[in-house]
Amino acid sequence: MTEIVPGIHQVDGVNGNSYIIPGDFLTIVDTGRPGDGAKILAYIEKTLGRRTEEIGTIILTHYHHDHTGGVAEIRKAAPRAKIAAHAAEAPYLAGRTPIPPSQARQGIVKRIRKLFEKREFFEPDLLLANGDPVAGLTSVHIPGHTPGSIGLYDEKTRAFFAGDVFRYYGETLVEGPEEHTQDRMLEQRSIRKVASLDIDVLLVGHGIPLKPGAQEKIQAFASTLPA
Repeated sequence: MTEIVPGIHQVDGVNGNSYIIPGDFLTIVDTGRPGDGAKILAYIEKTLGRRTEEIGTIILTHYHHDHTGGVAEIRKAAPRAKIAAHAAEAPYLAGRTPIPPSQARQGIVKRIRKLFEKREFFEPDLLLANGDPVAGLTSVHIPGHTPGSIGLYDEKTRAFFAGDVFRYYGETLVEGPEEHTQDRMLEQRSIRKVASLDIDVLLVGHGIPLKPGAQEKIQAFASTLPA
Protein backbone atom coordinates (compact mmCIF):
# COMPACT_ATOMS: atom_id res chain seq x y z
CA MET A 1 0.00 0.00 0.00
CA THR A 2 1.32 3.42 -0.93
CA GLU A 3 -0.48 6.46 0.45
CA ILE A 4 1.70 9.42 -0.48
CA VAL A 5 -0.23 11.98 1.53
CA PRO A 6 -3.63 11.50 3.18
CA GLY A 7 -6.11 10.98 0.38
CA ILE A 8 -3.67 10.29 -2.48
CA HIS A 9 -2.49 6.77 -3.31
CA GLN A 10 0.06 5.52 -5.84
CA VAL A 11 -0.49 2.06 -7.31
CA ASP A 12 2.62 -0.08 -7.00
CA GLY A 13 4.10 -1.72 -10.09
CA VAL A 14 2.58 0.63 -12.68
CA ASN A 15 4.87 2.58 -15.00
CA GLY A 16 4.03 5.40 -15.85
CA ASN A 17 2.77 6.12 -12.42
CA SER A 18 -0.92 5.82 -11.63
CA TYR A 19 -2.57 7.63 -8.74
CA ILE A 20 -5.93 7.16 -7.02
CA ILE A 21 -7.83 9.76 -5.02
CA PRO A 22 -10.57 8.19 -2.91
CA GLY A 23 -13.68 10.24 -2.19
CA ASP A 24 -17.40 9.76 -2.64
CA PHE A 25 -16.26 8.54 -6.05
CA LEU A 26 -12.77 7.38 -6.98
CA THR A 27 -10.56 9.46 -9.26
CA ILE A 28 -7.71 7.84 -11.19
CA VAL A 29 -4.86 9.92 -12.63
CA ASP A 30 -3.17 8.02 -15.49
CA THR A 31 -3.49 4.28 -16.07
CA GLY A 32 -0.08 2.87 -17.02
CA ARG A 33 0.45 0.44 -19.88
CA PRO A 34 -1.89 -2.22 -21.25
CA GLY A 35 -2.30 -4.81 -18.51
CA ASP A 36 -1.78 -2.25 -15.74
CA GLY A 37 -5.51 -1.66 -15.50
CA ALA A 38 -5.80 -4.96 -13.63
CA LYS A 39 -3.30 -3.75 -11.01
CA ILE A 40 -5.24 -0.54 -10.53
CA LEU A 41 -8.53 -2.40 -10.17
CA ALA A 42 -6.98 -4.85 -7.70
CA TYR A 43 -5.64 -1.95 -5.61
CA ILE A 44 -9.09 -0.41 -5.50
CA GLU A 45 -10.77 -3.63 -4.39
CA LYS A 46 -8.15 -5.23 -2.16
CA THR A 47 -6.25 -2.30 -0.66
CA LEU A 48 -8.87 0.43 -0.59
CA GLY A 49 -11.80 -1.94 -0.03
CA ARG A 50 -13.86 -0.11 -2.65
CA ARG A 51 -15.92 -1.33 -5.60
CA THR A 52 -14.77 -0.67 -9.16
CA GLU A 53 -18.23 0.73 -9.90
CA GLU A 54 -17.26 3.64 -7.64
CA ILE A 55 -14.70 4.93 -10.16
CA GLY A 56 -16.05 8.30 -11.24
CA THR A 57 -13.31 9.92 -13.32
CA ILE A 58 -10.17 8.80 -15.14
CA ILE A 59 -7.94 11.81 -15.83
CA LEU A 60 -5.15 11.47 -18.40
CA THR A 61 -2.22 13.86 -18.21
CA HIS A 62 -1.31 13.18 -21.86
CA TYR A 63 -1.85 10.67 -24.67
CA HIS A 64 1.33 8.55 -24.39
CA HIS A 65 0.67 4.81 -24.23
CA ASP A 66 2.34 4.30 -20.84
CA HIS A 67 -0.23 6.66 -19.30
CA THR A 68 -3.36 5.60 -21.19
CA GLY A 69 -2.83 1.86 -21.73
CA GLY A 70 -4.97 0.73 -18.80
CA VAL A 71 -8.05 2.73 -19.80
CA ALA A 72 -9.80 -0.09 -21.67
CA GLU A 73 -9.56 -2.54 -18.76
CA ILE A 74 -10.76 0.03 -16.25
CA ARG A 75 -13.60 1.19 -18.48
CA LYS A 76 -14.87 -2.39 -18.78
CA ALA A 77 -15.01 -2.65 -14.98
CA ALA A 78 -16.47 0.86 -14.57
CA PRO A 79 -18.44 1.68 -17.74
CA ARG A 80 -19.97 4.83 -16.22
CA ALA A 81 -16.58 6.38 -15.42
CA LYS A 82 -15.81 9.55 -17.36
CA ILE A 83 -12.47 9.97 -19.14
CA ALA A 84 -11.03 13.48 -18.95
CA ALA A 85 -8.15 14.92 -20.99
CA HIS A 86 -7.12 18.24 -22.48
CA ALA A 87 -8.92 19.07 -25.70
CA ALA A 88 -5.63 19.11 -27.64
CA GLU A 89 -5.03 15.44 -26.74
CA ALA A 90 -8.42 14.22 -27.97
CA PRO A 91 -7.43 13.75 -31.64
CA TYR A 92 -4.50 11.53 -30.61
CA LEU A 93 -6.53 9.54 -28.08
CA ALA A 94 -9.29 8.97 -30.65
CA GLY A 95 -6.88 8.02 -33.45
CA ARG A 96 -7.83 10.94 -35.68
CA THR A 97 -4.30 12.39 -35.58
CA PRO A 98 -1.30 10.08 -36.07
CA ILE A 99 0.93 9.77 -33.01
CA PRO A 100 4.46 11.06 -33.76
CA PRO A 101 7.12 8.34 -33.64
CA SER A 102 9.47 8.35 -30.68
CA GLN A 103 13.03 9.47 -31.37
CA ALA A 104 14.34 7.09 -28.72
CA ARG A 105 16.45 4.09 -29.59
CA GLN A 106 14.37 1.06 -28.72
CA GLY A 107 16.00 -1.95 -27.09
CA ILE A 108 14.97 -5.45 -28.09
CA VAL A 109 12.68 -5.86 -25.06
CA LYS A 110 10.81 -2.64 -25.82
CA ARG A 111 10.47 -3.54 -29.49
CA ILE A 112 9.02 -6.96 -28.65
CA ARG A 113 6.64 -5.46 -26.08
CA LYS A 114 5.33 -2.97 -28.61
CA LEU A 115 4.52 -5.79 -31.02
CA PHE A 116 2.12 -7.25 -28.48
CA GLU A 117 0.73 -4.04 -27.01
CA LYS A 118 -2.43 -3.06 -28.81
CA ARG A 119 -3.33 0.62 -28.66
CA GLU A 120 -7.06 1.13 -28.19
CA PHE A 121 -8.42 4.48 -29.30
CA PHE A 122 -11.29 6.25 -27.56
CA GLU A 123 -12.99 9.62 -27.32
CA PRO A 124 -12.59 11.44 -23.99
CA ASP A 125 -15.86 12.32 -22.28
CA LEU A 126 -14.57 15.55 -20.75
CA LEU A 127 -12.39 17.98 -22.69
CA LEU A 128 -10.36 20.17 -20.37
CA ALA A 129 -8.77 23.58 -20.73
CA ASN A 130 -6.42 25.49 -18.44
CA GLY A 131 -8.07 26.26 -15.12
CA ASP A 132 -10.98 23.85 -15.49
CA PRO A 133 -12.14 22.02 -12.36
CA VAL A 134 -12.22 18.24 -12.64
CA ALA A 135 -13.03 15.81 -9.80
CA GLY A 136 -11.94 18.29 -7.12
CA LEU A 137 -8.68 19.15 -8.91
CA THR A 138 -7.71 22.05 -11.17
CA SER A 139 -6.41 21.40 -14.67
CA VAL A 140 -3.20 23.26 -15.52
CA HIS A 141 -2.24 23.25 -19.20
CA ILE A 142 1.50 22.56 -19.44
CA PRO A 143 2.16 21.86 -23.15
CA GLY A 144 5.48 20.83 -24.62
CA HIS A 145 5.85 17.15 -23.85
CA THR A 146 2.65 16.83 -25.88
CA PRO A 147 0.36 19.63 -27.10
CA GLY A 148 -2.29 18.94 -24.48
CA SER A 149 -0.20 17.83 -21.52
CA ILE A 150 -1.83 18.85 -18.26
CA GLY A 151 -0.92 18.97 -14.62
CA LEU A 152 -3.51 18.65 -11.89
CA TYR A 153 -3.41 20.79 -8.76
CA ASP A 154 -4.99 19.69 -5.49
CA GLU A 155 -5.51 22.81 -3.41
CA LYS A 156 -6.21 20.84 -0.20
CA THR A 157 -2.89 18.99 -0.14
CA ARG A 158 -0.91 21.38 -2.40
CA ALA A 159 -0.05 18.33 -4.48
CA PHE A 160 0.64 18.67 -8.20
CA PHE A 161 0.30 15.75 -10.61
CA ALA A 162 2.86 16.64 -13.27
CA GLY A 163 2.64 13.89 -15.88
CA ASP A 164 5.88 13.72 -17.85
CA VAL A 165 6.96 17.35 -17.69
CA PHE A 166 9.25 16.34 -14.80
CA ARG A 167 10.98 13.18 -13.67
CA TYR A 168 12.37 12.64 -10.18
CA TYR A 169 14.22 9.61 -8.84
CA GLY A 170 15.36 10.96 -5.50
CA GLU A 171 18.26 13.23 -6.39
CA THR A 172 17.96 15.71 -9.25
CA LEU A 173 14.76 17.04 -10.76
CA VAL A 174 14.88 16.76 -14.56
CA GLU A 175 12.66 17.32 -17.59
CA GLY A 176 10.91 14.51 -19.38
CA PRO A 177 13.16 12.79 -21.95
CA GLU A 178 13.83 14.91 -25.03
CA GLU A 179 13.24 12.02 -27.44
CA HIS A 180 9.63 11.73 -26.27
CA THR A 181 8.95 15.49 -26.09
CA GLN A 182 7.34 17.30 -29.01
CA ASP A 183 8.40 20.87 -28.17
CA ARG A 184 11.28 21.29 -25.72
CA MET A 185 11.14 25.09 -25.53
CA LEU A 186 7.41 25.03 -24.84
CA GLU A 187 7.95 22.41 -22.13
CA GLN A 188 10.51 24.65 -20.44
CA ARG A 189 8.01 27.50 -20.50
CA SER A 190 5.51 25.15 -18.85
CA ILE A 191 8.03 24.27 -16.14
CA ARG A 192 8.40 27.96 -15.31
CA LYS A 193 4.60 28.12 -15.09
CA VAL A 194 4.56 25.24 -12.62
CA ALA A 195 7.29 26.96 -10.59
CA SER A 196 4.87 29.82 -9.91
CA LEU A 197 2.39 27.53 -8.13
CA ASP A 198 2.28 26.85 -4.40
CA ILE A 199 3.30 23.16 -4.44
CA ASP A 200 4.29 21.02 -1.47
CA VAL A 201 4.17 17.58 -3.15
CA LEU A 202 5.21 16.91 -6.75
CA LEU A 203 3.81 13.68 -8.22
CA VAL A 204 5.65 12.77 -11.41
CA GLY A 205 4.71 10.38 -14.20
CA HIS A 206 7.93 8.42 -13.74
CA GLY A 207 9.99 8.23 -10.58
CA ILE A 208 9.07 8.95 -6.98
CA PRO A 209 7.21 11.77 -5.19
CA LEU A 210 9.13 14.92 -4.35
CA LYS A 211 8.03 16.07 -0.91
CA PRO A 212 7.80 18.07 1.22
CA GLY A 213 8.61 21.58 0.07
CA ALA A 214 8.66 20.70 -3.62
CA GLN A 215 8.16 24.29 -4.71
CA GLU A 216 11.67 25.36 -3.72
CA LYS A 217 13.28 22.61 -5.79
CA ILE A 218 10.99 23.25 -8.76
CA GLN A 219 11.86 26.95 -8.69
CA ALA A 220 15.59 26.19 -8.41
CA PHE A 221 15.36 23.83 -11.37
CA ALA A 222 13.32 26.30 -13.44
CA SER A 223 15.96 28.97 -12.84
CA THR A 224 18.53 26.79 -14.64
CA LEU A 225 16.51 26.61 -17.85
CA PRO A 226 17.17 28.87 -20.85
CA ALA A 227 15.22 32.12 -20.70
